[in-house]
Amino acid sequence: MNTLAVPVASAPQPVSPPLTQRFAALADALLPAAAALVITVLLFSAAVALAGFDPLEVWSLIVMGGFGDAFAWQNTLQRAAPLILTGLAVALPAQAGRVIIGAEGALVLGGLAAAALGTVLAAQAPPLVVWPLMALAGMLMGGLWIGIVGWLREKREVNETIASLLMSFIAIALFNQAVETVLRDPASLNKPSTKPLPDAFLLPAMPGLDVHWGLGVGIVVAIIAWAVVKLTPLGLSLRVAGGNPRTALSVGLPVTWLTIGACAAGGACAGLAGAVEVAAVHGAANASLIAGYGYSGILIAFAARFSPAGVVPVAILVGGIAASGSLLQRRLGLPDASVTVLLGFAFVALIGCETLRGRSFFRRG
Repeated sequence: MNTLAVPVASAPQPVSPPLTQRFAALADALLPAAAALVITVLLFSAAVALAGFDPLEVWSLIVMGGFGDAFAWQNTLQRAAPLILTGLAVALPAQAGRVIIGAEGALVLGGLAAAALGTVLAAQAPPLVVWPLMALAGMLMGGLWIGIVGWLREKREVNETIASLLMSFIAIALFNQAVETVLRDPASLNKPSTKPLPDAFLLPAMPGLDVHWGLGVGIVVAIIAWAVVKLTPLGLSLRVAGGNPRTALSVGLPVTWLTIGACAAGGACAGLAGAVEVAAVHGAANASLIAGYGYSGILIAFAARFSPAGVVPVAILVGGIAASGSLLQRRLGLPDASVTVLLGFAFVALIGCETLRGRSFFRRG
């Protein structure tokens, strides 16, 4: 007997969005940053013009001082090394929906812990053993400090933005107290400091670059963070918890511990930045660690849209702008802090443009 073959409907296949929609989504994501860039250029140009300087000359010197030659690139990458890590200190908690702005405190305490441990171990172990232990000490201290902020937010409903800023002030006060008293090197007369590391224990330069290994460490950490956030179940859980905590709780995700863990991971990155600065640049913990890298990390993370991978190019750009300050001072007599004003304009413009995202007058159609 003949039977009729009944076609079985296959499962619907997911349809990828058209290329035009992808480009539209990309343009929508880049629009706030592009608008903030234009506003920043206009505001800073107006400011330097009112001060009696030629804006075109100022901008050309900024480009030359940050990216004009090999020496400029060296300074830029040297400054970008800690900025990558402090940018991650803001970007990682943001995956869980938390705005942490206290990376400066975690950085200085991480540097202090690394310096204290490094000076003790330098007489007992080789550099290849001491460096990882210094990095681990900095990460543990920074992670603990910002982890406390996450715990306060989850357990006591304390606003994490304000709490992290206040904790940063407390950390800097504790750092100054320790450096000027119990950990002070008696030989540091005019500038209180911990005992310096032996020259053999300073991080060397990367092959082919006159930049210390802190840059490579920062890039590797950023890549690992991006892979975890984008490619692993942990990253998916973290993004769900940050995007919609109620949904995350309804499917059984441990939102509290995911949030605390994200804050601690961000603090660990900042603490690692402090350890790198001690091991590669200063050789000891002193007031030079309080250089504002933690606050610059806020701008970097916002400009990168909290993408761990996007933090790297933005940190290099910000590092180049910061490196150009000395050239502006030498050539035009502008204060070295002029680049800080420029970065301040950029941060305000970026926050403003992000705030206006999605308003009716920005929507298409």
